[in-house]
Amino acid sequence: MAQITVKVNGKEHTSEVEPRLLLSHYLRDVLNLTGTHIGCDTSSCGSCTIHMDGMAVKSCSILAVQADGSEVTTIEGLATNGQLHPVQEGFKECHGLQCGFCTTGMIMSAADFLNQNPDPTEAEIRHALEGNFCRCTGYHNIVRSVQWAANAMSEGVIE
Repeated sequence: MAQITVKVNGKEHTSEVEPRLLLSHYLRDVLNLTGTHIGCDTSSCGSCTIHMDGMAVKSCSILAVQADGSEVTTIEGLATNGQLHPVQEGFKECHGLQCGFCTTGMIMSAADFLNQNPDPTEAEIRHALEGNFCRCTGYHNIVRSVQWAANAMSEGVIE
């Protein structure tokens, strides 16, 4: 067993974990943050995407012990003071989800992307989301949701 301390959604957690425990399983099974979905355990689908130290990462490809000392944000921590993040709001406004399984990973990837590129083209959005699979929507409304969020953020409608 190994002891880790991770700040998750602003709260510090110290836990004893098996060295082989994946970060995705730590978040879901130890911290009960089930918004981080597990779709493939091979880092192919992106449904487990979180932010670690300010960058989008696939939590099924990281061991919990590798997150020791890190700051992690999950979908549960993306909203601020009860107000949805602009990407979350965009998914709501533009119907960017269908079954919802990929949604949390898409939102976390898109939020990180918009931090890096606040005024993206449609092609740039599509490229940024290539590591996340959606089996339902054909991506059209997902891309529209990210465009909506980028516009809302640039116009100062939502911060």
